[in-house]
Amino acid sequence: MSEGVGEPGGRVVIRVLVADDHPIVRAGLQAVLAPIDDIEVVGTAATAAEAVAAAPRADLVLMDLSFGDGPTGIDATREIRALPVPPSVLVLTNYDSDADILGAIEAGAAGYLLKDAVPEDLVDGIRSAAGGNSVLGPAVATRLVARVSAPQQALSAREIEVLARAAEGLTNLEIAGRLHVGETTVKSHLAHIYTKLDVSNRSAAIAAAQRAGLFRTR
Repeated sequence: MSEGVGEPGGRVVIRVLVADDHPIVRAGLQAVLAPIDDIEVVGTAATAAEAVAAAPRADLVLMDLSFGDGPTGIDATREIRALPVPPSVLVLTNYDSDADILGAIEAGAAGYLLKDAVPEDLVDGIRSAAGGNSVLGPAVATRLVARVSAPQQALSAREIEVLARAAEGLTNLEIAGRLHVGETTVKSHLAHIYTKLDVSNRSAAIAAAQRAGLFRTR
């Protein structure tokens, strides 16, 4: 994590980059953060690529997950965290599926908040994440606790990814190509998925996963 900018008197200002594809959301977040003395919005990004390019200027990137049809916030988070001096990434999104949460955390996000968070929680989350701590919104924490409480039923991030691609209508061979694994590996993942969800076929597994909110319904 890069260090914030010091000001006379010893106060440290957290430099924040706001990455979201909606202009109104970017403007709204800037308005919320503008009065906060120890936070400065140093830029905005409308795409994942813009977020990666501008990230070195910031101590923390406030990252949405969806940027239209291009690279996702998870993709950008992974690239940002691979920088020589990476800023922290705090996800702020509407999505609370297991696939999104696990994907963001595995990519290196320090925290995950939903856009229904109150401004005070957002400000506290920025400060905490910039300080190297983990930040989880209540709904996100509840989902993760549920996974830990029933690990034998919980699908892994890769299993969720396989099932999400199956829900898009891809064949096993197409899923294998998309995920850069062998077709046998995909079949093995599906077999484990069926066992964990107590179903016998792909359609039933997809339906069960969607009901449980494991991935977004397109």
